[in-house]
Amino acid sequence: MCRLMGYVSPTETTLSEISGPNFEQFAALSSVHNDGWGIAAINGDHPTTVVLEPTPAIDSPKFLDSAKTLKSDGALLHFRWATAGLEVVEENTHPFSYKELSFIHNGGIMPKESLDPFIDVDLFGELRGDTDSERYFYLLLSRVRTAGLIDGVLEGVRQIRENCTFSSLNAMLLTPKYYLVISEHNNAKIPGDFPPDYYELAYRADERGVLVASSGWDQHDWKELPNHRLLVINRESLDLEIVEI
Repeated sequence: MCRLMGYVSPTETTLSEISGPNFEQFAALSSVHNDGWGIAAINGDHPTTVVLEPTPAIDSPKFLDSAKTLKSDGALLHFRWATAGLEVVEENTHPFSYKELSFIHNGGIMPKESLDPFIDVDLFGELRGDTDSERYFYLLLSRVRTAGLIDGVLEGVRQIRENCTFSSLNAMLLTPKYYLVISEHNNAKIPGDFPPDYYELAYRADERGVLVASSGWDQHDWKELPNHRLLVINRESLDLEIVEI
């Protein structure tokens, strides 16, 4: 299981700046979700910047520096808590990127090979690790190729929901034009002693931009993104739309 955060903004900013003084609370979640961290920043039409380490973010000077200094008008942040049996190595560390699209996921799809029949054959050569999350990403890309970004993502999530066993498909995708947030989870599969809101995602939209994140820290006055929904944010206008999955 993992923790997710992402934002889009009308101006260049950092994860720390747009999150405000409570960012340290979110960073502290990496003391449990401590199997690696990663950031993907897509600033307009510039190439994607990806920074990651298979180490706890809370103990990483590189993470602290990146969160405070990596400026962009859009970025994703991921804290990994590895699924049992999957190695804690750089190749399995989120975000995953393909061309201009970056992706992070919180949850498990079991077994990971159940995703394989739905992935375009040529995309298997792009896999850098052996996680279910990366396969999930390439399944979505397979549908996006034929249906377009938003319809392809919806089609891909529905395909997994109908054909695979999963705990959560919560995910974020960032492109130069859109920021998409998937809220699709099974609360009966919340791990261990975590609270009932463990899989919930919430968002804050104001003059600073749109910030979306997993639960577990102070999100006072944020809006919950309901389960079985896709949040679509146009990066040019920052308009929001919530679509049923």
